[in-house]
Amino acid sequence: MKKILVAPQAFKGSISALDAAKASAEGILRVLPNCNVVLCPVADGGDGTLETLVDISNGSIKTDSVTGPNGEAIEASWGAMGDGVSAVIEMARMSGLAIIPIEDRNPLTATTYGLGEIISIALDEGFRKFIIGIGGSGTNDAGAGMAQALGVKLLDIDGTDISFGGGPLVHLDSIDMSGIDPRIFESEFMIACDVSNPLIGAEGASTVYGPQKGATEKMVMELDNSLARFGEIVERTLNKKVTWIPGAGAAGGLGAGMIAFLNGQLKSGVDIVLDKVLLKDKLKGVDLVITGEGSIDFQTIYNKAPIGVAKMAYSMGIPTVGIAGMLGKNYQVVHKDDGIKAVTSITQGPVTLKESSEASYQLILESVEQLVRFVEVGIGMQKGKPIK
Repeated sequence: MKKILVAPQAFKGSISALDAAKASAEGILRVLPNCNVVLCPVADGGDGTLETLVDISNGSIKTDSVTGPNGEAIEASWGAMGDGVSAVIEMARMSGLAIIPIEDRNPLTATTYGLGEIISIALDEGFRKFIIGIGGSGTNDAGAGMAQALGVKLLDIDGTDISFGGGPLVHLDSIDMSGIDPRIFESEFMIACDVSNPLIGAEGASTVYGPQKGATEKMVMELDNSLARFGEIVERTLNKKVTWIPGAGAAGGLGAGMIAFLNGQLKSGVDIVLDKVLLKDKLKGVDLVITGEGSIDFQTIYNKAPIGVAKMAYSMGIPTVGIAGMLGKNYQVVHKDDGIKAVTSITQGPVTLKESSEASYQLILESVEQLVRFVEVGIGMQKGKPIK
């Protein structure tokens, strides 16, 4: 075996994708010291995407003070990729559910204003290509706050600016784009979106995701009406039909707002990342791919990074095997079709999550070492030769 590509994503809360790749490489070289090991840490548009893309591009992580979802000042991080023109933003870091205390969650008033501020800051620094992950939102305002931060006026019937949050959108009567930052139209926005919900209705943003953001049954109805109004005014004012676009309901309607205000393109997060890390080019001449994540289970097949890696490798005739912090419910589904051919857990005996997290580098190294030894045994048996 002459060339192995290592493409794990971060083991959430334990080890970064880059460090997981380095540990894997060390394990491979213990068995195959002359092997050409290619490192390609990956992500799926969710947690860890920022760090992964920054690491692989020799970029940097920046932190700025912006407006949080409840109007408070917060410190939010974003990524500057090494090419000097691409910025990586996880909206959850400035408008996410996890940063809102449970008792303060109110999607009627929560705003994406901070996201718009970060985009503006990145524009000031010369960035014109944006990768924006929109998972984990705590808002339901269809990106209204983001638009307001970028100079868009959202007006009621009296021509007065509406307030922040999803609730006031029910009073939206017109949209004035004349004051939007003109650099928006010089820029490209790739939106990492892995849900297909429309803006409104039984499968819409408010009904499906509103309750986890603190919405009562009554609030869900109010929010759904607000987003319906938003879709109506966008169509009337901007001549864009966003209401029923798959993914428009992502992140409390932010998917629709990204299309309406930024001409954003909604794409699978893993597809965006795999394209950005040039996985297809790196797969050329590879004999085996090793991928992995914190937990491999039935959810892995739904646009998670490991299955994305395996599918691309399969299309090029390359087998993929995987490692995981744990193998969860129905993990065997990853073997179907053009999936991962074999998976194994890095855990060794009874161990706490804290213990395994602290030892993750060594556990990955040793697990990959044994995995490669198994692969070598299989190759030797096929060739009818002793293993050396």
